[in-house]
Amino acid sequence: MANFETIKIDRNMYAKSGKNLSQVLEELDPSGAYKGTALEGTDAFQRQLKRFDIKVKGKNSDSVEKFFQTSSSASLFPEYVRRAVFTGVEQYNVINDIVATTTRIDGIDYRSIVSDPFEKSYDPAPLMEGSFIPETEIKIQENLVKLLKRGRMLVSSYEALRYQRLDLFTVTLRQIGAYIGRMQLSDAVDVILNGDGNSNPAEVIEVESSGTLTYADLINFWAKFSPYELNTMLASTEAVQALLALPEMQDSRAGLDFHGTGKLITPMGATLIHVPSMSGKQIIGLDKNCALEMVQAGDIVTDYDKLIDRQLERASITSTAGFAKLFVNAAKVLNI
Repeated sequence: MANFETIKIDRNMYAKSGKNLSQVLEELDPSGAYKGTALEGTDAFQRQLKRFDIKVKGKNSDSVEKFFQTSSSASLFPEYVRRAVFTGVEQYNVINDIVATTTRIDGIDYRSIVSDPFEKSYDPAPLMEGSFIPETEIKIQENLVKLLKRGRMLVSSYEALRYQRLDLFTVTLRQIGAYIGRMQLSDAVDVILNGDGNSNPAEVIEVESSGTLTYADLINFWAKFSPYELNTMLASTEAVQALLALPEMQDSRAGLDFHGTGKLITPMGATLIHVPSMSGKQIIGLDKNCALEMVQAGDIVTDYDKLIDRQLERASITSTAGFAKLFVNAAKVLNI
């Protein structure tokens, strides 16, 4: 069995390109070695917390200063911060509900690919012997994916935080993650609406009567997606209000679901996502299986040296990501 108590932990572990501390520790102390033991189900970082008796959650969680009892335990602090922020991104983010795939890169330059198997007229007839087989052309996009850095600066003194419970501090860090997630959602919406720099903005469909949404407009919007599937809708606050006000969206069962759980009613069976950052009365419809690619440059990044040395006055927490459109016609905009 790997002995997690003998691993030497220092700040140099953060300098390994493309890997966070949890991944580095997992290589040195594989979780598979603990199958059938009391530590089964824990990962390498959690075992290090156990090693130094640091409790990060629950009513009996330790204070922040517990991390700084030794130089080795202090080196765990930046990873605790990263994991807490990442949890916030995952819990409060809907990016995974709208992207078809996520590509992780180590650099800053990335070109996506583009193709459209339905570019020419769709012919369902079978191929006859010797007949021409329709082609799908795959090309590299002309312009790079625009990557944006999102994050917050952690501004506090160590003295102000040292006696705070880690459970409480984790809540604050998760909210930083939630902020990053909201900003990345705004970036994704901007790419869908305006394109990713390769002359590919979403097609805009106007409602029959400007300023008024009807169920017939939704039916027409749904029909425009063929051969793609309209399975996800992103809507501004005004657009959500207009949707929920439709008589067709107010049947008794749907109303009970919304009033009882807060879960939005789903027109046409599509998942409806409220995006407060969207302006005006717009609804973005998309086929989440093929409309958008997320490109991430590395992981959530912290000023690990500052965090280890208790220099929290100006410690940044950032994430760099961008979005590329895959199949252009798999996303459209309904303008009310």
